[in-house]
Amino acid sequence: MPTDFDFALILVLATLITGVLWAFDAILLAPKRRQRVADAQRQAGGELPDSAKAELLKPSVLGDIGHSMFPVLAVVLVLRSFLFEPFEIPSGSMLPTLKIGDYILVNKFHYGLRLPVLNTKFVENNTPERGDVVVFKYPKNPSINYIKRVVGVPGDLVTYKDKVVYINGEPQGQKLLARIPPLNPEQLLVEEQLGDVSHEIYRDVGRPTLNAQWRVPDGHYFVMGDNRDNSNDSRYWGMVPDELLVGRAVAVWLHWAEFFSWPDITAVRSIN
Repeated sequence: MPTDFDFALILVLATLITGVLWAFDAILLAPKRRQRVADAQRQAGGELPDSAKAELLKPSVLGDIGHSMFPVLAVVLVLRSFLFEPFEIPSGSMLPTLKIGDYILVNKFHYGLRLPVLNTKFVENNTPERGDVVVFKYPKNPSINYIKRVVGVPGDLVTYKDKVVYINGEPQGQKLLARIPPLNPEQLLVEEQLGDVSHEIYRDVGRPTLNAQWRVPDGHYFVMGDNRDNSNDSRYWGMVPDELLVGRAVAVWLHWAEFFSWPDITAVRSIN
């Protein structure tokens, strides 16, 4: 889920600017407009027509922008920062769980509340567990959001050998569900039992494997894509620090494969 700009920062700045415009108009300019109406009514010797009062009470262009945009931006900022944020899946690294063109909802408060932009946690909540699908800021470039599955939690010894995950020396069960020809190399659809979570992964027959072992330090998580032989993850660039977590992916709410195609609203499902 690459991002070319910091949308959170832009949203915060836009909310701040429109809030200042709203407050400036409401506190300083609106009383002056009301006073003009009162003065005009005294001069007219009676109540002004509604159209005349509306014209005198009409805010400036900047004040109108503040009044109309600030409440909307403030609500969006709160929802996006502390409740749920939508993301689009741009790559196949999480196949078969998530497809290119899936639009997902990420629970922002599941792992605690964080300040927008600063990403500083100010309310503690749950911690990621093995099997969770999480969105996080890519450690090598925090302007980019990644989505992967948590495989190892702090203290775990994660071993990847012959395309099987071992946690603290225990192999995580795999069950062959289907072979998917005519791909080259052939692809296997496999059910993996990762802790208490059962989910599907892809394995490519004949694709070389990385056999290695990692110890997960405190405050970090080892993540992998479900498309195991086509995923850039912790096997190659290391662990995800807790401060880079964005939230837990909980549901697909739409699938839109191409811009000129019809969105598929029947794709709604929870993410396992």
